[in-house]
Formats: sequence, C-alpha cells, structure tokens
Amino acid sequence: MSEIPAPFPARRPARPVRAFVQGAYALYACSVFALLALAALLVVLCLPGLDRRRRIVRTSARWMLRLAGMRLTVVGLERIPAGQCVIVANHASYLDGPVFMAVLPPRFGFVIKREMAAVPVAATLLKRIGSEFVERFNRSKGAADTRRVLRNATNGHSLVFFPEGTFSKSPGLLRFHAGAFLTAIRAGCPVIPAVIRGTRTALPPTGFLPWPAALTIEFLPPVTVGEATAEGAVQLRERARAAILAHLDEPDLAAA
Repeated sequence: MSEIPAPFPARRPARPVRAFVQGAYALYACSVFALLALAALLVVLCLPGLDRRRRIVRTSARWMLRLAGMRLTVVGLERIPAGQCVIVANHASYLDGPVFMAVLPPRFGFVIKREMAAVPVAATLLKRIGSEFVERFNRSKGAADTRRVLRNATNGHSLVFFPEGTFSKSPGLLRFHAGAFLTAIRAGCPVIPAVIRGTRTALPPTGFLPWPAALTIEFLPPVTVGEATAEGAVQLRERARAAILAHLDEPDLAAA
C-alpha cells in the first residue's frame, strides 16, 4: 500500500465558517488545477514520444493532488500485471481520471466519453497522451470508435475504462457497457477491477467546488474467462462488476 501525503486536514470546518473556508479552498485548488494543467499542456505540445508525454501528465496529476491536500492511498498495485491488461473502475467524479493518471504507469491509455473532446485544454491534453474518445449516443459512430479501440488493444495497448460511461448524482454503481470487456476478450488479456473512493466528496458531481478529501484506489484480483466470445465478454462484465460492487459499499443502481 502506498500513499501520497497531503498538507490539509480532511475534516470539514464548523457550519458558520464552512462556506467561507470552502470558497477560499475552492479558489486555491482550482487555481492549482488550472496552472498545472496549462503547464502540462504546454510541455506535451512540444514533447515528442507518447511515453514521455504521459510521464509529464502523471507527474502533474500527482502534484495537483498533493498541493490540493487530497491524500491518495493505493492498495493492490502489485496486482497489475507487467503485460497487457484492461482496468475497469467505478465512476463517481470528474476527478477519477486525474487520480488514475497519478497512479498508473505511462503504458496505460484512457478510454473517455466523446463529450470530453469538446472541452478546451482538457481535450488537447487528453489527445496528446493517446486517450481514446468513444461516442455513447450515436450507434454508428460508437461502433466505429469501438473498432478503433479494439485495433489498438490488439496492438498491445493497456487501457483504462469507466464502463458505466458516466456518473450519477447519488452514490451507487450503474450498469456496465460491454466495450471494455469485448476489448479484453479480443486482446486476450485479463481485466483488473478497481474501486475508487473519495472522489465524489472531493469533487461532487452536482457542483464544481472541490474539497480536500482522502482518496483511495484499490486494485482487485484479475478477472478472466475461458471463452473468447461475445458470451465470454458478458460473463467477464458481470464478474468484474460484481467484484467492484462487493468492495464499493454503495447501492446497485442497475437493480433499482
């Protein structure tokens, strides 16, 4: 287990001063995020080599969390194999991606909803580190995006998916889309379920005021299936989701 220490306490102040303290902290944290993101973007725009660019972004993400007072604990990092794999995780906040970037080695790319391709600065930065954008609503475009991701997976790329595709305003695990598991089946590599906690508190889905909460990423044992078929992908999806749900301590929103 490893930990990135933080200089700020995670406990919220008393109610009379909470609004002022949170406002001041939010201004500070957002300034830190923006400055580090802009600095990283300027570097990766000029820097050759995907691995180098990903290392720069990883360092920036680690400093972002450290300076924002968000203590990050990592459990089970040794469960990630040296070879190719697909990581799937629950999704609770826009902070999830940067947290994983701070933890994972630079051989990992991210599969992200296509709406992020329209976000200034973030879109350019994500493209320069080899992120894959996937359409969620247009079926034909989504199929084309999935084929592109599959091609990259068969070329040996390790990928990170948030298979819910989005996050809900209330805690809980949504149903999983099949793309991550079809990718793992096609590439013949294991799926590593991961559970992220604390990001919903640190940056709530209902607002943009961050707070220095304690964060945890826990990597669970690999999940595999014997058959490289569509049915095998379904089995893989259900096993990975069940593993995440068992460790997440949040409701099953797919069953609601």
